[in-house]
Amino acid sequence: MPSYTLRQLEYLVAVADAGSISAAAGSLHVTPTAVASAITELERTLHTQLMVRRKAHGVVLTPTGTFLYNRATTLLRDAGELQLATASGGAELVGPLVLGCYATLAPTIVPTLTRWVAEQHPSIDLTVVTGSQAELPHRLLAGSLDLAVGYDMGLPAGLDSVVLYEAPPYVLLPEDHPAASAESVSLADLAAEPMILLNFPPAQEHTLMLYADAGVTPNIVQRTTDFELTRSLVAHGFGYTILIQRPASPTTYDGTALAVREISPSVRPAVVRMMWPHDVRLTDRASALVDFAQMNGHLLDPRTRQTGPP
Repeated sequence: MPSYTLRQLEYLVAVADAGSISAAAGSLHVTPTAVASAITELERTLHTQLMVRRKAHGVVLTPTGTFLYNRATTLLRDAGELQLATASGGAELVGPLVLGCYATLAPTIVPTLTRWVAEQHPSIDLTVVTGSQAELPHRLLAGSLDLAVGYDMGLPAGLDSVVLYEAPPYVLLPEDHPAASAESVSLADLAAEPMILLNFPPAQEHTLMLYADAGVTPNIVQRTTDFELTRSLVAHGFGYTILIQRPASPTTYDGTALAVREISPSVRPAVVRMMWPHDVRLTDRASALVDFAQMNGHLLDPRTRQTGPP
């Protein structure tokens, strides 16, 4: 049997995360002496130095301390999961689950996932956080999210993922635009027209990449960082835009009609993925949500979804 305790490992992780013994003590609601004594006893038990204490400058983990920190983080997480599972006798999924979602995808994806959790696993405490495509992957890697949903664009290394669905870009026009009478529109035909660019990562990069692939330079007259404002400006005749996310209604908040047209010839679609850190073993709760989302992408895709999960 190991002669160290989970409490000692908890204190080690807390000190490493906080950067000092006093700060860790505050977060743990114990005295600095208790934390320092636990670390000293852990070092004595393991016969190695785990951190260098620098007066007035906090602590720095030794290479061995860093190794133990990484292993201890996983062990403490697993211990917490074991406690949650044991409390329910393994009969149901219990505990917290934090899901991040790209802001423009959230209105069409999150309600379906939330409904499924509420109906199938009501003991899961689901928290949803929305954010930008750039923000969410880094929050995953930092450990503040269990899962995230976003586009397969500009993702950092260190993530695993599953495909939920593909999302072809489309042209959004004022209802009375001459091109609205056709079923599809080419980027070349729109090049001289005033364009409103959704300047929100990764939308702008993807849109400009489509024009570059087509050998066309768009006539950008306005940039916005708001999805619905972009739609509203188009509806009121200030230009056209290229979008990926497809609301079910072809009208704006104020009821003004829009025309949705496919791009011809077809362009590369965006891919919507559910992702998580590669080096983190998913909890049973997270695994269940991944399985449901992957198997039911048609319920999440605005082009194909039905009224709700079966």
